[in-house]
Amino acid sequence: MKFADLKKEGHWPTLFSAFLYFDFSFMMWTMLGPLATEIGESLSLRGFTMSDDQQATLLAVPVLAGALLRIVLGVFVDKFGPKKTALVSQAIVIATLFFAYLGADAITYNQLLWVALGLGFAGASFAVALPQAGQWYPPRLQGIVLGIAGAGNIGVVIDFLFAPKIAELWGWASVFLVGGILSSIVLIAYMLMAKDAPSSVYKPNPKKLGDYLKLMRDRDTWWFNLFYAVSFGGFIGFASYMKVYLMNTYQADMNTFGLDIMNEGNVKVIAGYFGALCIFAGAMLRPVGGGVADKMGGIKSLYVFFGMIVILALISAFVKLPFWAAIVVMFLIMANLGMANGSVFQLVPQRFGKDIGIMTGLIGAAGGLGGTALIKTFGWSQGAFDGYTAGFLIFGVMVLIAMMGISLVKTRWRTTWGAVSGARI
Repeated sequence: MKFADLKKEGHWPTLFSAFLYFDFSFMMWTMLGPLATEIGESLSLRGFTMSDDQQATLLAVPVLAGALLRIVLGVFVDKFGPKKTALVSQAIVIATLFFAYLGADAITYNQLLWVALGLGFAGASFAVALPQAGQWYPPRLQGIVLGIAGAGNIGVVIDFLFAPKIAELWGWASVFLVGGILSSIVLIAYMLMAKDAPSSVYKPNPKKLGDYLKLMRDRDTWWFNLFYAVSFGGFIGFASYMKVYLMNTYQADMNTFGLDIMNEGNVKVIAGYFGALCIFAGAMLRPVGGGVADKMGGIKSLYVFFGMIVILALISAFVKLPFWAAIVVMFLIMANLGMANGSVFQLVPQRFGKDIGIMTGLIGAAGGLGGTALIKTFGWSQGAFDGYTAGFLIFGVMVLIAMMGISLVKTRWRTTWGAVSGARI
């Protein structure tokens, strides 16, 4: 895994602060997921009942906004540097959190959509944290370095562990207050610890519009977009929708574990705990996926991870699983999605090392778009068929298409840029 090498090369404080910044940003980005039920009930008391599609839209907006803003922040990283970009973006997120807290008592659904849009800036932190960490380290360490920085995904686990309980005790608006305070502390720590890589390590190479268009015309860009739309899109989509899925499908079955489902607040908290368990697997195993890809090659590792996801998705689609089995399957799906994320970003720096800022934005945007599509697909599946069979089936087919894509490019990649990359492809 080469963890010892990270202390000898690069800049450890920047790697840690990039992880911290992404971790807390990810927490803010996915905050609406574990609060969806509580917010829906609050709006219902004021005469507005969200449909399945409206609920999915509310959860999808920050994911979509984060996807598109990753392109914008990727451009800013190349032009102004990661640190300045991060500071401005984080300030917008903090302002959004305090706005939601102060206006919670009378907030409308449309205003919540604006809050969701502001939280999208937190999701776009991916396009800042990963290149900031990666710029400090050589190609042979990119898999593990970007895996560590990207493990900020753990923020969504913290959401599911604590947000429902905080909401139960003090109301859902208090979660935004806590988020605003914590984000402010992280902003100060990041300001003091993080450094942009000096020219002796990494020389910035700002691009013109024509350069971006050229990258968009590169077919490898679109292959990476597809692979990450499946891997990260699956992770963030399931993470955002996890509590809704569990509450809609297995609320009564929680009684099997001796849970007091007569207390409605407890059920929401428990759903958060089980959701956190599944999401934890994907978040923590992302560096493992990067390390596995460093050792056996990104292409081969993606075959393994994607193949497992296809099997598990089809099981979820066609087998009526008891609650405990559904949790095990979802845990394994999220674990393989997390490791696939690490594998994809073991390959990206080898192919687009000179354009890592903008490419991180483009590919990260594709991941966010994939997550948006998954959330809306599952919301549609529940609304149209009162279940998630269609949602799991469509997702499984998309992963299978990605595997077919790997088969089409693997020989060309290994014999062209992969042959001179300095890493296993």
